[in-house]
Amino acid sequence: MSTYLYRLSRWCFRKKWAVLAVWLVALIGAGVIASVSGGKTNDAVTIPGTEAQQVVSVLQAKLPAASGASTQVVFAASDGDITDAKYRTAIEAAVTKLAAIKGQVVSATDPFQTSAISPDKHVALGSISYDTVAAEVTTSTLDAVQAAVTGAQAAGVEVEFGGGVYPKAKSAVNSEAIGLLVALIVLLITFGSMVAAGLPVVTALIGVLTTTFAVTALAAVVDIASSATTVATLLGLSCGIDYALFILSRHRSYLLDGLDPEEAAGRAAGTAGGSVVFAGLSVIIALCGLSVVGIPFLTTMGLAAAFTVLIALLISMSLLPAVFGFLGRRAGRVARIPGLRRAGVAARTAVDAPEKLAGTRWANWVVRRRVPVVIIGVIVLGVLCIPIGGMKLGLPGAGSNPTTDTSRRAYDLTTAHFGPGYNGALTVVAENITTAAPAARIASAMGAIPGVASSSVSAVTNGLAIISVVPTTGPNDPATADLVNRIRDQRSTLEGTTGATLLVGGLVATNIDVSAKLLDALPIFVITIVILAFLLLTFAFRTILVPIKSIIGFLLSAGAALGSQVAIFQWGWGAKLIGVEPTETLSFLPVILIAIMFGLSSDYEVFVVSRIKEHFTKTGKAGESVITGTGQSARVVTAAALIMVSIFVSVLLAPEPITKAIGFSFALGVFIDAFIVRLTLVPAVMAIVGGKIWYHPQWFARYVPDPDIEGERLDEKLAQRSEDEKLAAV
Repeated sequence: MSTYLYRLSRWCFRKKWAVLAVWLVALIGAGVIASVSGGKTNDAVTIPGTEAQQVVSVLQAKLPAASGASTQVVFAASDGDITDAKYRTAIEAAVTKLAAIKGQVVSATDPFQTSAISPDKHVALGSISYDTVAAEVTTSTLDAVQAAVTGAQAAGVEVEFGGGVYPKAKSAVNSEAIGLLVALIVLLITFGSMVAAGLPVVTALIGVLTTTFAVTALAAVVDIASSATTVATLLGLSCGIDYALFILSRHRSYLLDGLDPEEAAGRAAGTAGGSVVFAGLSVIIALCGLSVVGIPFLTTMGLAAAFTVLIALLISMSLLPAVFGFLGRRAGRVARIPGLRRAGVAARTAVDAPEKLAGTRWANWVVRRRVPVVIIGVIVLGVLCIPIGGMKLGLPGAGSNPTTDTSRRAYDLTTAHFGPGYNGALTVVAENITTAAPAARIASAMGAIPGVASSSVSAVTNGLAIISVVPTTGPNDPATADLVNRIRDQRSTLEGTTGATLLVGGLVATNIDVSAKLLDALPIFVITIVILAFLLLTFAFRTILVPIKSIIGFLLSAGAALGSQVAIFQWGWGAKLIGVEPTETLSFLPVILIAIMFGLSSDYEVFVVSRIKEHFTKTGKAGESVITGTGQSARVVTAAALIMVSIFVSVLLAPEPITKAIGFSFALGVFIDAFIVRLTLVPAVMAIVGGKIWYHPQWFARYVPDPDIEGERLDEKLAQRSEDEKLAAV
């Protein structure tokens, strides 16, 4: 493989204009298609085969008007009684304007006609119904909704929105831009050159923009979750910068070693490029592995993110060498930037005297204390894993949003003046009902169930009845989940002799079904990931023990990150510091975290261990190889990890709790895996095991091809070619 990458890189170096043109055409073309497609991601989470999803299907088939999206409109009196004439007139006028919105609005309910007035007469609840699902409600429609209530607001009525879709304020903070700025600073310190620092950022941005446009265009024909683009963007930026960083670092080393730019580009791809390819493939395989879970939104999330990483990989192996062609020797220069001369010194040291590197000194310290390092490291990570035992899965609702979000204010007003259950009413569909009498009997029976605040028939039409059940507890309260299960368990009793068939749906029921399905799929997914990791790393390093060590480290990293996430986001330890309210662990986070952590941990495993193996292959000295290989890879792995962590940490500035949970877990997971596992525990374990770490069965060497990711055979060929050229010159 190293030989092919060497040739590819040199070809791209020579054909730099053609390669650049191809990528620019891809970027512009994807942007044009995205702009005309009208694609839009959504926050809907659906899982076929669950009861809550069956409720949606029944409503779409028999009562489409009830299956569309809706917005809850909360009207609150700033002082006094909401039924006072001055408030009532303004609210009724607002409802009239809401109902008159052209396009997607089907109806708007007047709280005074439906008697949706709080007992203290401070708050009134209205609603807006749309003729389409939440993902397809346009921004212009929501803007019109916002404009329709300005008159009521001017009259002193506080108006807040909630429900499945509502007008959202745009974030004033571009968190990704902050992450990129930090990444640029890290690269500047690493390379001591503005050109070298900016190159990985530029190539990563080209990849992310291309894939973002492509995913947006695809969203016009396929449902893609909004969180999918978040994950894809984070991975695209971090992996794109990291892959370019590893190849650029090796390219600069070869330039400092005196090679001409084209040869340096070829050798960088033939050595570091092999590690990048295997690292990228590990991430892609892990993300594609989300398909085995059998949950559509996770499948699209995984495939979208995998496509982003694939583009980042292709750019690092093609566009990056082409840019080297434009830069020539400038890629290896160190700018005269005050305070950054050490970067240039470190780059030269890595070539001339690797034993003087700070990473080498760290590796030497770890190897000397390898036994206590392993014991303490495993204990610390094990303790961080403990909170997983108390993990409860769910989907954050409006109650988890910041108070700056209108949905959170709507949630709080409803809870305070109606009760917490009004924020998570259950939708019970009774099929085979043609008259109001049996529907009323079922509703009355449900009202007697402990935990039900009220139960009423919303509609009876087309052979089914819709019954709204309001719990006494909030959407994320475990008691509400118990109520859903209680109603389902008593289904036959509630149906009685009415001939009805009951189905329980709604947001709370959906969350319960989604969490249960994901929890059931988690063991299968973990087993799949472990098998994939073993096969891929066994093939890459042609040994049995390295994959086993890597898998244990990956499980510790992912477990520690997930345990910390539970302690902060679910238990509330320090939650205020990052601006979140304690709630259940995001239901799909364990699955997506395991997928991402497997891929990223394999990244660092390949980068560190390939350097160790490269030295061991040349010298046969296990202990020395651990120190030298870790020392040579430590600087670039540290920079790569800090960049990835900074990008993930930056999204903590975003207001959405889902985005915060993803960013925190990924950032902590990468930090633990890079610094505690790969740069500490891995060299310590490899020093304990010694040369036996490279053991593999004899049949393996005969039947499994050697991918040569360290570029050993490439070095031999180039050395022989150099020798032949010298002889020919003589």
